[in-house]
Amino acid sequence: MARAIWKGAISFGLVHIPVALVSATSSQGVDFDWLDSRSMEPVGYKRVNKVTGKEVTKEHIVKGVQYEKGRYVVLSEEEIKSAHPLSTQTIDIFSFVDSEQIPLQNIDTPYYLAPDKRGGKVYALLRETLSKTNKVALAHVVLHTRQHLAALMPLESAMVLVMLRWPAEVRSLDTLELGSEVTKPELAKGELDMAKRLVQDMSADWKPEDYRDSFEDKIMALVEKKANEGKIEDVETATGEEERKTADVIDLTELLKRSLGGKSTGKTKPAAKPAANKKATKTSRG
Repeated sequence: MARAIWKGAISFGLVHIPVALVSATSSQGVDFDWLDSRSMEPVGYKRVNKVTGKEVTKEHIVKGVQYEKGRYVVLSEEEIKSAHPLSTQTIDIFSFVDSEQIPLQNIDTPYYLAPDKRGGKVYALLRETLSKTNKVALAHVVLHTRQHLAALMPLESAMVLVMLRWPAEVRSLDTLELGSEVTKPELAKGELDMAKRLVQDMSADWKPEDYRDSFEDKIMALVEKKANEGKIEDVETATGEEERKTADVIDLTELLKRSLGGKSTGKTKPAAKPAANKKATKTSRG
């Protein structure tokens, strides 16, 4: 199995299902690094004062939030740290909704979930229950000090945890200002029939192996060609890898019967956004 980036438990009612979170995607594409053409040394980014153009050292940099246009509230690192949600190492399910109710524009990043430490049976039970009821589980989870809204979904023999964008982050379709010719079109039957026929003629099966980034292929072919010609420059860079810490969660599957038998599941409500943020948004627009 691929390396887990997080370990914890799915939690609903009194049930805890130990799981490991594995990235469902890998970053692809060509990574262009900046190099100094005179010395072939890496070029980094400087912290620059946008007014004076002078470089600012780290000890003179503070963090501020724009409260009104041109006016900022400065927050200390301690104040920012105190606002971070408590990391509980759990995926806290608070509701189950019909799968088709999740808007496409709210879907963000998918992760695979694998059972961990004797959690296989209850993991399978939850997956099958979601499949047969056509439901997805809405949950809160904290990753890297940030709280996320997520949807737990069945996928063949496994489950995926899809990070969702908060509703406040998703713009309404009203921003498109669609006219009546789009929202209430007057289409002739012949036009629809021809369009359907075109779709049928172009229909095919999903074949992921056929879909590739042609730009990446061309760039890497060019890199390989120049490397074979000996056109390679030596660049010294320092590399480091941070260790990831995970926490083991005790398997509490024996509480399944008690949890499912009770009427109260201890639902938690999504945290409301601070009033200050709303005020800041309104005033900045004004």
